[in-house]
Amino acid sequence: MHVVVPFDTREPKTRLAPVLDSDERREFARVMLRRVCTTIEETGREPTVLATTDLDVPWPVRVDDRPLSDAVNAVLADSDSPVAVVMADLALATATALERVFEAEGEVVLVPGRGGGTNAILARHSDFRVDYHGASIRDHRKQAAAVGAEPTLVDSFRLATDIDEPIDLAEVLLHGKGTPAAWLQDHAVEVAISGGRVTVTRTE
Repeated sequence: MHVVVPFDTREPKTRLAPVLDSDERREFARVMLRRVCTTIEETGREPTVLATTDLDVPWPVRVDDRPLSDAVNAVLADSDSPVAVVMADLALATATALERVFEAEGEVVLVPGRGGGTNAILARHSDFRVDYHGASIRDHRKQAAAVGAEPTLVDSFRLATDIDEPIDLAEVLLHGKGTPAAWLQDHAVEVAISGGRVTVTRTE
């Protein structure tokens, strides 16, 4: 199995701008990437980082500056073995959660993300291709059907939680135990309650 982790090196996580400045967003994105790759290693598999530019990480890097769907589809087209795609911002991912994906039966395994996205895919069907625009989980179910595959859905809170918005940082602080949570704490990002709802704030 080939496990790839897409990563945009240029200006990641712009929607976190209300909490983190540009340099902090780049640093935090790399912290999450390293956490995801380390967690993949804990399953006994080696990740390959699919990056938009070259990147200094202790894992193989495949550089492809095309849009996400095009870059991932190139990997799918080039591979003669199953391909798993795991998003780089799954800060709550655990080896146990990922094993559920890697060991799931079916030619196409999909992990829905909150808000209609797709946070992980395992493609065993050589003709399956991705389309990450819009409500991608719906599109990926259609893509699977188009190649004659019944998609297997893996429902996982830890893998459904991708970190895009400031409110997502609260999930990391509340449920994360690894380096992303520690990084946020070191940078004075804390859980707060506003209007009876959970949010985050900075104490400095």
